[in-house]
Amino acid sequence: MTEVTVLEHPLSPYAQKVKLALMFKGVAFDVLQPAIGADLAQFLSASPRGEVPVLRHGALALYDSAVIGAYIEERWPMPSLLPDTPERRARLRLLEDAMDTHFEGNTWGLGEVLIFGRAEGEQAAAMVAYARAQIAGWYGWLEAQLAAPWFSGDAYGWGDICVVPFVNGAARFDILPSPGSRLAAWLELVNARGDVAQVTRAAQAAELQPELMQAALRNGFKREYRDHRLEWMVRAGGLDVVAGGLADDNIRFNEPFSTVRG
Repeated sequence: MTEVTVLEHPLSPYAQKVKLALMFKGVAFDVLQPAIGADLAQFLSASPRGEVPVLRHGALALYDSAVIGAYIEERWPMPSLLPDTPERRARLRLLEDAMDTHFEGNTWGLGEVLIFGRAEGEQAAAMVAYARAQIAGWYGWLEAQLAAPWFSGDAYGWGDICVVPFVNGAARFDILPSPGSRLAAWLELVNARGDVAQVTRAAQAAELQPELMQAALRNGFKREYRDHRLEWMVRAGGLDVVAGGLADDNIRFNEPFSTVRG
């Protein structure tokens, strides 16, 4: 066992960010997929949101991929993941925030419809079309943010790590950048990296099966609907999905941190 452990699910783009950062730094780590139902109290003591990833480093436990990424950069500063000016670093933080929230809402929403079966028929088709249009718009935005050849500038770094798990997540649903675009060229370049390919293979091996996931919902599994995800569902025309999930008790929101006990 190493002194660094990542609690994760391989499909989580947030967990993928953390693993890629550790790989870049050359930090050895173990991965653990927590059995939340079996040890909920202990997991919530490390992650009050009840979400992965969690980074354990000795006695320290951190949640939230942005916080973990900042810790990794400060704790193991070389080689640096960040550019060398405050302005460029600030730009990457904004890029990270956009991917973690606005972009992720669309891939999460596609999962709710196509994997967890939250909608059917015309409603499902409309919600999928909404997500596809939104992602196409974000691809245009990303094209404008791309500093050739990497989001981080002249070298691969934190900006690329913050983008690639989410774009590959959209590719799960056959939504890819336009052929011939700079974004498509970047995606081919970044996916050719051994560390990115390793993380992506782990995600593909953990792909969710709709029949199993829909059965899990019927048996009490709850999906997190906080913040940008709830907004996406409402804007995509799924207000009744939220109401139905509340009635069936298979969606959840964050509990107040003051109520979480380790």
